[in-house]
Amino acid sequence: MPGTMLMPQTLKLVGRASLLSKCFPEIWAEPGFKSQMRVIKTHKTLEDMPGPSTLSFFTDLFCRRGLARLHELQVEGKAKYGPVWKASFGPILTVHVAEPSLIEQVLRQEGKHPIRSDISSWKDYRVCRGHAYGLLTAEGEEWQKIRSILGKHMLKPKEVESYTGTLNGVVDDLIRRLEHQRSHHRDHVVKDVAGEFYKFGLEGISSVLFESRIGCLEPEVPKETETFIDSINTMFAMTLLTMAMPKFLHRVFPKPWQTFCQSWDYMFAFAKRHIDKRMAEVSERISRGEMVEGKYLTYYLAQEKLSMKSIYGNVTELLLAGVDTISSTLSWSLYELSRHPEMQAALHTEITTVMKGGSIPEAADVAQMPLLKAVVKEALRLYPVIPGNARVVADRDIQVGDYVIPKKTLITLCHYATSHDPSFFPDPDSFQPTRWLRKEQAHHPYASIPFGFGKRSCIGRRIAELEVYLALARILLHFEVKPEKEGDVVRPMTRTLLVPEKDINLQFVRR
Repeated sequence: MPGTMLMPQTLKLVGRASLLSKCFPEIWAEPGFKSQMRVIKTHKTLEDMPGPSTLSFFTDLFCRRGLARLHELQVEGKAKYGPVWKASFGPILTVHVAEPSLIEQVLRQEGKHPIRSDISSWKDYRVCRGHAYGLLTAEGEEWQKIRSILGKHMLKPKEVESYTGTLNGVVDDLIRRLEHQRSHHRDHVVKDVAGEFYKFGLEGISSVLFESRIGCLEPEVPKETETFIDSINTMFAMTLLTMAMPKFLHRVFPKPWQTFCQSWDYMFAFAKRHIDKRMAEVSERISRGEMVEGKYLTYYLAQEKLSMKSIYGNVTELLLAGVDTISSTLSWSLYELSRHPEMQAALHTEITTVMKGGSIPEAADVAQMPLLKAVVKEALRLYPVIPGNARVVADRDIQVGDYVIPKKTLITLCHYATSHDPSFFPDPDSFQPTRWLRKEQAHHPYASIPFGFGKRSCIGRRIAELEVYLALARILLHFEVKPEKEGDVVRPMTRTLLVPEKDINLQFVRR
């Protein structure tokens, strides 16, 4: 009997081996029968899977700051239950996988149209308001179509390199913004660098999506832009809470759902205003007989004929996808470099060596800066923007390690736990960028995958990485970065994404 074809009823018989041997001694004595039974026994069901009780998990989440410590619960869960365990999050049963080889098993069985996870509250909002799904919420053929269109301009290296000039213009404004902010403090401290880099990330992705600027890095940020940023933060804060609450509770305790919807309302309205403005400009140029070229919106309309409803949905979601990644990665990279001055000095030497004439770094220059890339990779290992990704295999049961996982089960991939596992990264809590430069120190390819893997990996990865590299190189050319206070420690917390628990404040000393 093949192990992969086992049914739950068969599995229950395994525990009755002694009964079988007594009742059917002639079968039990058959050559190979016992070994077959051992094969059968390795395939377990959800019933056999360890994990906390619903009450225990609920207590962790809501009475012990668990929603803010979901990344730590991964590490604790693996230590207590092993590499695979289950837990119920509100109405949702989740299987947690915290071993690189098992994560690889899941991802290699995800199918033609992989489902990242059912972000139920995001989808419920779109249904409620009649909005189209975007790349983050669409599934199946709809998702594949969107992914194919976006991939033409966001995944090809040469296409991404073409954004270097646009992004460097945004980096120019970032340097001026940092100069402005440090000038207000006696010790040249920039308060809440994550907030500054959030504005930088939003300005960068907007310049790519809208082919226009929205003023995030001006001395006085436009009120609508500030409100948009606040709306994103509020939406992420409400996401886990609204998903954990059964829908009937939205009527009993309406405030979380109302706040969640209001945040999305503003985000969609913000994106729509900028898209409509851009399209009006395009229409006016066409009416004058001018040639119009564009990388995104004009391409969508002229070549792919996406509906405006679909464009609104996709652009709104793409604004989210890029901003947090850039803000978080820059913030944590500079935080760690400020605490490791010798590493910062080595990186500064690498950058100045490549940029001998003091010119502005471009994509080709970044390719010659291995330590710069290693610093970013190490920051993303320590502080993955998405501490846990997910998959739902909808069409069939899959095998993960010793377990058969039923179809449509939500599987959480515990990236934070694997990237902090000493088995794969010695001294895992320390900042050691050079670990990525040692050829003899190979890492499991699935131990740290901050941008995901496969078809559902982050489509904006190449653009986000380029933006981070260009910004980090320019910042270190202009400033030496130091902690505001020696010994000040900032820890991460979960807010759907992994963010600093308190403000990261740094000194920017002009070189």
